[in-house]
Amino acid sequence: TTIITIRSAAMHARNYRVPAEQRQILRILYLPMVYGVISFLSYRFFSAYIYYSFIQAAYESVTLSAFLLLLIQYVAATSTEYSAEAALSKKDKRKMPLFFCFRIRPSKPYFMHAVKWMVLQYAFIKPLVSLISIITEAAGVFCEGTWDPHFASSYLEVVDVIAMFAALYGLILFYIIIKDILANRNPLSKFLAIKIVIFLGIFQNFVFDLLADHGIIKGSGYWTESNIVHALNAFCTSFEMVFVAAYMMLKAYPAAEYTNSTMGQPGGVGRALWDSINLSDFGKEIWSSMKWFFVNSKNRREGPASGDSTNAGNTTFDQAFLPSYALEANSYGTRDNTGLLAQEGAAYPMGERSANASPVPHGSAV
Repeated sequence: TTIITIRSAAMHARNYRVPAEQRQILRILYLPMVYGVISFLSYRFFSAYIYYSFIQAAYESVTLSAFLLLLIQYVAATSTEYSAEAALSKKDKRKMPLFFCFRIRPSKPYFMHAVKWMVLQYAFIKPLVSLISIITEAAGVFCEGTWDPHFASSYLEVVDVIAMFAALYGLILFYIIIKDILANRNPLSKFLAIKIVIFLGIFQNFVFDLLADHGIIKGSGYWTESNIVHALNAFCTSFEMVFVAAYMMLKAYPAAEYTNSTMGQPGGVGRALWDSINLSDFGKEIWSSMKWFFVNSKNRREGPASGDSTNAGNTTFDQAFLPSYALEANSYGTRDNTGLLAQEGAAYPMGERSANASPVPHGSAV
């Protein structure tokens, strides 16, 4: 798993031409390796399984957030000659999944701010819950698997479930809205690659716990029943991540999409690796969404995050949907609203683009 992940990540790093997209892809590609390494350590050092599992769960939250920001980048690259806001302007009001008595308007700025907040909050709450869990476990007051109010696990489990539900709901809601727009980007395979990893672990834990509850899995002189359950789950995960990593590299997130030289000069391996581990963009997006809601709540009407109520209805798709770091010009090349690269008059690393030059479709030289 580690070898496949390193190879896949290296291919993207060498062709780091669209940083706003590829930094998120790299974070997603790390997921099988993190799961594989953590599972191996949990199997080898089974007595410390609970500590490793918290780290694994924390990175899972990072992956979900990265996938949302990647989808946002894809959507922002779908319009042609008109403004990017038109990408969702034709989306009608629709009922919310599960909560059918409520309706949403994807064309309104509040929609994307709400979705970003729902998903990105998990990238902060889950690591915090994991850190508190590790501290309370070391202090002997965590007590995994119990709902006794005298122990920390019952409270942390409630917080974790609520945060996870909000993140998954926001991600699925956004995916349902934009899946037809991104049909040519194969979003289903990208979505399944992540969900397979997450739900395999949940399903395995359920099955092994069920077997233990019915006395099929029993403890021994050296291993407790819980140790065996954790070890079996870790062993299966280590094996499964090999196939998941291969699927991500070959099918879901191939680096071949970014080998077209017309997309600009690569940004460099070092920049790619730094961007992938620098999570400051998550914080910026959470803050911008919270600020947007605060300003609009204060003004009692929709408006941009800047608080300029006179332009409340003019928030563009880029402002509402595109992560703030992606709005900044970068020297490697950026996608325009057609999903190609750069706009007319934009600076190219190797010189100015000719006004008569025709854009090369994304992936045409792959």
